[in-house]
Amino acid sequence: MWIYILASQKNGTLYVGVTNSLSRRVGEHRDGHGSEFARRYGVARLVYAEHYDDPAEAIAQEKRVKHWRRSWKVELIERANPDWNDLYRTAHLD
Repeated sequence: MWIYILASQKNGTLYVGVTNSLSRRVGEHRDGHGSEFARRYGVARLVYAEHYDDPAEAIAQEKRVKHWRRSWKVELIERANPDWNDLYRTAHLD
């Protein structure tokens, strides 16, 4: 399982999600079928992803991160990906 954060651009709108197939899910977002929110705000750049072996742990972390302050989410992204590069093209996703 994966938790992930998508962004519209560097320091742009953020979307936090959880999935069992990161490549499939990000592809859905990019095709406009991921979520209404992501489609409406153009949120399709994968800027953070974290793998979990335990699905319950991944879901719990996603719920926590969704309720974090924006500044905490930005800090999480920038620790792992300071330039907010699109990880979809470079990362091993599944």
